[in-house]
Amino acid sequence: MNNRKVIVLILFLSMGYASVAQGATPPPPMPPPPPGLPIDGGILLLFILALSFGIYKAYKITKKTT
Repeated sequence: MNNRKVIVLILFLSMGYASVAQGATPPPPMPPPPPGLPIDGGILLLFILALSFGIYKAYKITKKTT
């Protein structure tokens, strides 16, 4: 009877070790790479527009004060 309790106790304790030994889950998949968009596309056009807008505003302010 006492021997049976020891065997049952050992079985229950070893079940905990067996459940820990399952291993980790696999890592999640990597995200897709970002699209290859150009960084400098249209910078020259944007610069020309900004420069012309600045000249226009400066002309408008000087015309208003005179």
